[in-house]
Amino acid sequence: MSCACVRTAGTERILLEPGIPAKNSNRPKLGFRAAGAEFAFYSPTPAPASALLRARRRRRTTGGGFRTRHVEVSIMATASPPSLLLTSGASGRISALFSLRAMRSLMMLINAFFLLLLLPFRGRKPLSSSEKLSEDENKQRGPVVRVPATIVHWKSSSNSSPPPLDHDVAARRALAKLRVRQDDDQNSVRQFSIFATTRGETLFTQTWTPVSVNIRGVVILMHGLNEHSGRYSGFAKQLNANGFKVYGMDWIGHGGSDGLHAYVPSLDFAVADMKSYIEKVVAENPGLPCFCFGHSTGAAIILKAMLDPKVEACIDGVVLTSPAVGVQPSHPIFVILAPVIAFLMPRYQLSAANKTGIAVSRDPAALAAKYSDPLVYTGAIRVRTGYEILRITSYLQQNLSKMKVPFLVLHGTADTVTDPGATQKLYDEASSTDKTITLYDGLLHDLLFEPEREAISKQIIDWLNHRI
Repeated sequence: MSCACVRTAGTERILLEPGIPAKNSNRPKLGFRAAGAEFAFYSPTPAPASALLRARRRRRTTGGGFRTRHVEVSIMATASPPSLLLTSGASGRISALFSLRAMRSLMMLINAFFLLLLLPFRGRKPLSSSEKLSEDENKQRGPVVRVPATIVHWKSSSNSSPPPLDHDVAARRALAKLRVRQDDDQNSVRQFSIFATTRGETLFTQTWTPVSVNIRGVVILMHGLNEHSGRYSGFAKQLNANGFKVYGMDWIGHGGSDGLHAYVPSLDFAVADMKSYIEKVVAENPGLPCFCFGHSTGAAIILKAMLDPKVEACIDGVVLTSPAVGVQPSHPIFVILAPVIAFLMPRYQLSAANKTGIAVSRDPAALAAKYSDPLVYTGAIRVRTGYEILRITSYLQQNLSKMKVPFLVLHGTADTVTDPGATQKLYDEASSTDKTITLYDGLLHDLLFEPEREAISKQIIDWLNHRI
């Protein structure tokens, strides 16, 4: 297509490529008006359905020369239009908005936004006076010589001192140790120790050993979410009286163990720690039958550990109370949002996710003792912790048939924290040939702190006694 143009006012003119004489009026003519100029386009043949015209726009400068810029004009025509008026209306802007280029720009903007959220914006901490002094001394001494790590003789892990504890962790651990030291029961010896994980963290553990009764078996105790192993001291002493030595571990973020209080970056860490601890306990007690007891989320941790054939071979049976095989958030939206928020803001405390006003025991004294305990976390659940619970329950429900270890599972039918129906599903689908279930009508979540706790403890101990 060839074309020409005419300027109606001013000194500006448009030269189209290739130019043709404007006097040829026998050719189809297309034109439009914009910014005070009239542009006329001529074609020797009927205009196609769509065409793109490129022009050079030349403006006369004050020095007599010309300044040229390219102009692109998109026109639509029918087979034989006498003339067509093109306008720059809103339809063109809407088409551009949904163009491929615009969509790519939008995706780049979204990606940039999430990258900004993930970037660790950390300013340099201000130096203390002692640090400033040492920095000045280093400047006076001259350049620092870096020694290759391969020739540094590090101390072994057994001799090196542990890393400094966070203030909150140190306070919780000191309180946990104090309670062990103050326990002067004549029939049980209570001791604590620090267990190092493969990740370099340290966990608070404790033992209850019978004094005048022969040890016939070992029980490893795993507490539930937001609590600690020391809450089960009374139950541990009942086990001592029946010849069972008890080991308790505060899992990551709980009790006297490392980590932000009640923050669990991954329950897989707790499962791995449980496996390592079982290996340690079995090695210390050769020839003795080994059992596990778990409550709520602690029961879920035990269940997942039991799916490992190596662990399964070491354990003679497990006891589960109110296991977190199924949990129901207060609103279904949390299931959808949890993975995203847990990734972006893992430590955020989502108070809306807590079911407020839920009672876990019908014993007022037990409730008062629990929620006045500084080692029990009473704040809003952290997003990552809640997501990890949803994740482990989903995993367990897909693998219940792989459970082969003998087990006793107990649940209250009035429990609104974990689902008694999921516990029934565990019993129905597990491959264990030795399995027992008891659903207590009307009882709540913390079975060992309900008014009927003596009868429940007796049922657990009788089950253990029949398997040693």
